[in-house]
Amino acid sequence: MTDTGRVALESLRDASQFKWYVIPLLLLVIYVYAVEVERRNWNVLFAGLALWGADWFNEIWNALVFHFTDRAPVWGAAGPTAYQILIGLNIEICFMFAIMGIAAAKMLPPRETRIFGLPNRPVLIAANSAAAVGIEVLLNKAGVLTWEWSWWQPSFPFLIWLIGYVPFFAACFYVHDLPSVRSKALVVGAIFGIDAIALVAFGAAGWL
Repeated sequence: MTDTGRVALESLRDASQFKWYVIPLLLLVIYVYAVEVERRNWNVLFAGLALWGADWFNEIWNALVFHFTDRAPVWGAAGPTAYQILIGLNIEICFMFAIMGIAAAKMLPPRETRIFGLPNRPVLIAANSAAAVGIEVLLNKAGVLTWEWSWWQPSFPFLIWLIGYVPFFAACFYVHDLPSVRSKALVVGAIFGIDAIALVAFGAAGWL
């Protein structure tokens, strides 16, 4: 097991790390979603939830990598935190992803708008994912986001871009553009349903 993996493991779900700033952060997340509910802006609301649910899926398989290799997760959150939820997910990251999809969806132009002559959705998926990877590289250099596998490094960011973020923004924009509230709710429900089943099953097995 790597040193950074051990550090993250030692703080995993340790309630003694709780900090009071979690409460205003939670209220901020609630407020962001409440604004969209108040405006009945279901496109943005469900788009935000879709990205959040997609991140939970990634965090679950990342924790499974750590369990089965007994070496390191693909990414680890080893810095100070108010609560370490999974090996690569702390409460601060969780709240950040809860808001990220809302922000991305609110900036979406109409579907017919083109960027450099190209459909805007694929361009924005690629650009938002690249920007997120750039931030992750900075966090990695700061030592709070750890990468221990040779194929997941700043020198080869393609997989971080392709696996780490493209699916998030693709899910976000796909749900945003679905034609009905019912279809949006069904897709988001399926995403979180898969997450919940995995958390219960793998958590009960002691793999998370």
